[in-house]
Amino acid sequence: MRQLDTYQAECPDKYDEIKSMAIITLTSDWGTSDYYLAAVKGTILAQLPEVNIVDISHHIAAFDVESAAFTIQQCFRNFPQGTVHLIGINSEESKETPHTIVKAHGQYFVGADTGIFSMILEDEEAEAIIEIDIPLDSDFYTFSTRDRFVKAAVQLIKGTPLHDLGFQREELNKRLPFQPATTADSIKGMVIHVDAYENLITNISAKTFKVIKQNRPFEIYCSGYRIRKISEGYQDVEVADLVALFGSHGMLEIAINQGKASSLLGIKRNTSVFISFFDR
Repeated sequence: MRQLDTYQAECPDKYDEIKSMAIITLTSDWGTSDYYLAAVKGTILAQLPEVNIVDISHHIAAFDVESAAFTIQQCFRNFPQGTVHLIGINSEESKETPHTIVKAHGQYFVGADTGIFSMILEDEEAEAIIEIDIPLDSDFYTFSTRDRFVKAAVQLIKGTPLHDLGFQREELNKRLPFQPATTADSIKGMVIHVDAYENLITNISAKTFKVIKQNRPFEIYCSGYRIRKISEGYQDVEVADLVALFGSHGMLEIAINQGKASSLLGIKRNTSVFISFFDR
């Protein structure tokens, strides 16, 4: 992306078009009852009035890096190249968790390197990793998203080269999600996410299930509940019935058709899920 200032000088007819194509996303644990979200958006808009700001989620549980990583991972590929993702989760800087810009899939991720970037990208390599060296716009250090991440995002949108924003790092902090344990006849996984419908999303992928299953009958067991069938959709069962399926994320999901599985079944995140396979 060429610098916006260059476009304004050389191609004034293209300037507004380029600005209107820019996207900044926000993910945080701030909620919407405080001023934090408005302060960040106002700071962005004061510098880039035409930018498109997309809220991914501001209802991540406080300091919940795993949930934030899962949420961003499930949607960032839907955004165009050049999108800048600001991550306001555990954003305080330290020697161990430096403020970082990660370029991957032609997009930029800005946040503290708590391990969240490695969880978002999993086994994929980053195109670039830059430790941010941009002065804060404040004498205080508790609101990094507003006072440093926004400055980085604005510079990225304007086309400032990555190496002008900080120092190159060789690798990210590793914080890999729990993987299911498998044997020839079983899979032991866990619930890793509960969505707004209270569907229970596990870390058991369709690929893992297919490899172990090998056309054998099976039983899914979770907190005393048993399911012996994989459905294609929620409405494959009657209203209020339990259903297991592989969702659009490719992971095993346990739900209740038009019901709230988490509260009704008493199943929360990190609850174990077992699948046993039987010879015919």
